[in-house]
Amino acid sequence: MAFKPKPEPKSPYITRDGFIALQIELKGIWERRREVVKALSAAAAEGDRSENAEYIYRKKELRGLDRRIRYLQKRMPDLIVIENQPSDPNKIFFAAIVTLEKEDNDETVCYRIVGSDETDHTKGYISIDSPLAKALLGKQVDDEASVTVEGVKTQYFVIEIVY
Repeated sequence: MAFKPKPEPKSPYITRDGFIALQIELKGIWERRREVVKALSAAAAEGDRSENAEYIYRKKELRGLDRRIRYLQKRMPDLIVIENQPSDPNKIFFAAIVTLEKEDNDETVCYRIVGSDETDHTKGYISIDSPLAKALLGKQVDDEASVTVEGVKTQYFVIEIVY
């Protein structure tokens, strides 16, 4: 068995919307868990469990739900909800919406720096723990940020910062 190093701890920061989304998710998981337990009981009553696909599936689903519930119940009390704008809104900090221009192809991208529990690449939400966010923190408009990921270096220019 190979040694697996312990991952770096995630930042405890989250936006108000992100925290509310986690609360809604937790409530929904508890409701889904009740349905799964009922279905599991019905499947268990059918007899031989070793060849009962419904029973096996529901047990697996229940394990997944319980794992997520444990994670959220452990993680949520440690989260710090950030609601106020920073003292200097001209610099990039947590919750900033940042418009960047890639140096190599003049492509414009827009990201919002959020907590690791609310990242969503379809919305352009990147984790404060990501290499790009770390490179951007503290930068201002017209500053340059350099990020190297998997040996590829990318230069960005900060065009706009909004909170």
